[in-house]
Amino acid sequence: MTQPPLRAVIADDQALVRTGFRMILAADGIEVVAEAVNGAEAVAAVRRTRPDVVLMDIRMPELDGLEATRQIMAGGANGADHADATKVLILTTYDLDHYVYAALTAGASGFLLKDVTPEHLVASVRLVRSGDALLAPTITRRLIERFAPRDEAKSTVHRDLSELTPRELEVLRLLATGLSNAELADRLTLSATTVKTHVARILSKLGLRDRVQAVVLAYETGLISPGAPSDRG
Repeated sequence: MTQPPLRAVIADDQALVRTGFRMILAADGIEVVAEAVNGAEAVAAVRRTRPDVVLMDIRMPELDGLEATRQIMAGGANGADHADATKVLILTTYDLDHYVYAALTAGASGFLLKDVTPEHLVASVRLVRSGDALLAPTITRRLIERFAPRDEAKSTVHRDLSELTPRELEVLRLLATGLSNAELADRLTLSATTVKTHVARILSKLGLRDRVQAVVLAYETGLISPGAPSDRG
């Protein structure tokens, strides 16, 4: 059975950026169902078209991409559950930006630099739609360590973490230090399939969209602290 085309919305106040991205996506069979020049238009477009992915610029007039992401991920904009909800990819001209961290905590699935290659743009949109996080955990870790609040009084383990088994807590902690699934499997002497199952259960139990959100939660709940050494090697 033929899969329906992936559907996207492009939100950017620069017409040239929108046109370029639309042409790149269309050439690979990705349907651009709407364009928006500000965050308010982006939210309205998501409500109207219910796309798979939104390419969201951060700095836009009227309503910025950060607030637009919050509104979309709050559920009111797309009315879908975690599995079917619209995914948001943040567009930025900066590698590390405190707005990007805020967008990740608001529910975005990752970010792209605006000078991304056509091949990487297409691959990223498809990757995020499949439910994976675009950012490598190590990059997310850099963002969190730079911008996450360091209020020790608030760094208490979230009550929802009590739903995880001891093994799942261990997987979450190691995932947050930047280990890939393959590295997790090697470290824990488990099969790759078993690791994927653990990660999927963690996301399901905690109501998280992807690995990026899992890394953010691990830091914000105090399961791992900013500045903690990586478990690589």
